[in-house]
Amino acid sequence: MTRSADLFEQAEPDPAGGAGDAAVAGAQVPLAERLRPQAIDDVVGQTHLLGPGRPLRVAFETRRMHSMILWGPPGVGKTTLARLIAQRFGARFVAISAVLAGVKEIRDAVAQAQAARAAGQATLVFVDEVHRFNKSQQDAFLPHVESGLFTFIGATTENPSFEVNSALLSRATVYVLHALQADELQALARRGLQACGVPSITPEALQLLGDHADGDARRLLNAVEAVAAAASARHAQEIDTALLQSALAETLRRYDKGGDQFYDVISALHKSVRGSDPDAALYWMTRMLDGGVDPLYIGRRLIRIASEDVGLADPRALGFTLDAVAAFERLGSPEGDLALAQALLYLALAPKSNAVYVAAGQARELVRGHGSAAVPMHLRNAPTRLMREIGAGAHYRYAHDEPGAFAAGERYFPQAVPETRLYRPTGRGLEARLAERLEELRRRNREARAAAADGPAQ
Repeated sequence: MTRSADLFEQAEPDPAGGAGDAAVAGAQVPLAERLRPQAIDDVVGQTHLLGPGRPLRVAFETRRMHSMILWGPPGVGKTTLARLIAQRFGARFVAISAVLAGVKEIRDAVAQAQAARAAGQATLVFVDEVHRFNKSQQDAFLPHVESGLFTFIGATTENPSFEVNSALLSRATVYVLHALQADELQALARRGLQACGVPSITPEALQLLGDHADGDARRLLNAVEAVAAAASARHAQEIDTALLQSALAETLRRYDKGGDQFYDVISALHKSVRGSDPDAALYWMTRMLDGGVDPLYIGRRLIRIASEDVGLADPRALGFTLDAVAAFERLGSPEGDLALAQALLYLALAPKSNAVYVAAGQARELVRGHGSAAVPMHLRNAPTRLMREIGAGAHYRYAHDEPGAFAAGERYFPQAVPETRLYRPTGRGLEARLAERLEELRRRNREARAAAADGPAQ
C-alpha cells in the first residue's frame, strides 16, 4: 500500500503529459505507468463521465469528494481516476488489492487514515477488485465511510448489484466506465509510440494495434512497448503490419469466462437465435469459442433454446440439436464445432414458438396455487383388489376404445382445480396444425359435455 502511495505522490508529469520523467523511464517503469495521466484532461476516453458538465468533471471542479464504485472492464482507467481524485483533493492515497489483502490490510488502511486525520489530511482508500472481498470484509469499511474517516472508492469488473454488499453500495455512487473506442485507442497508441521514440506507423498497423488491445488501454500500451522494442532492434523507421504481427504473440480477445461479459455474450447469442438472425448468432458463438468457452456449455444452451424458443413449431429442432452435441462429444474441437454451428443456424432459421415455455411456467403457478389436489378416483392406479373396491380407476374411459382414440367430454384435472388452458399453440410451423387439432378436440369436449348436461332433462 505504501509503495503505491509513494509512487503516486512522487510521480511528476513530463512535458508530454505522462507520469514519469527520464529518470523514471530509465528505471524500466512500464510504459503504461509512465503514461499514467496526471490531470483529468490527460485521460483518454470516459467522456460520458469526464466531459464538460459530466458527473466526475463536476466533482473535480467543485472539489466534492465522495465515495464511489468504478465499474468497468480491465484497462479503462479505474485506478487512474482514483489516483487523480486523491491528487485533486490532496488526500492520502491508500491502495488495497482485494485479490491479495485481508482483514490485516483493512486495519492498516484504517490506521493510516486515522494518522492522516490527526495530521489534518484527508484519506482516500482505493480497493481494487472489490468484488473479491467477502461480505464481512466489505462490511468492515462501513463504519469508517459513515464516520467520514476516509472516502472509499472500489473498482470492479463485475456487476456491483450482485457483487457489492447493498449496505456499502447504498453509500457509494456507481460510475460505469466503458471500453476505449477505436479512435481513443489509436490516439493513445500514438502517444505511446512517441514516448518510445518510434517515428512512424502505417495506418493499417495502427488500426491493427487498436484491434489487438480490444478496448484495454493497459494492453494497448504493453503492445506498443513490445512493438517499439522490436522496431528498435531491427532499426526500423516505420512500423508496418508485418513488423507488428511478428512482434506480438497471438492472444485471445478479452473475454471473462466467469463474469458479466460471459453472461452478456450468452444473452446476445440466445437473443440472436430467438430473433432469427443466423449471422449474428454465428458471430456470438464464435466470440464465445474464441474466448475459450467450453463448447459443451454452448451445446447445453442450444438444447435449451430448442425447447424454449422453437418448441413444437419445429419438434425436430430438439433432436437435431441433441445429435449435434453428441457429434461434438465424439469429434471434439475443431471438427465438432461445425456440428454446433449447424445446429445453431438451424435453430435461428426454424419457426419460433415459446408456447411450451409459457405453458410450463403457468402450470407451475397453477400447481403452487392449488397444492396437492386429490387425484380423481377414475384416474387413480388400481393394481390391488382393495384399491378397486374403494373405487380407484372406476369409470375410467380407455381412450383407445373411443371413436378417434379420444374420450370426448372426459375430465383429467382434479376436482379442486379448474380446467385451465395452459398450452396455446402459435400459428407458426407445425404448431399451426397442432392448434387446429387442439381446437377440434376442445370442440368435441364441449359438445360431449353439453349433451351429457342435457341428457337427464330429456
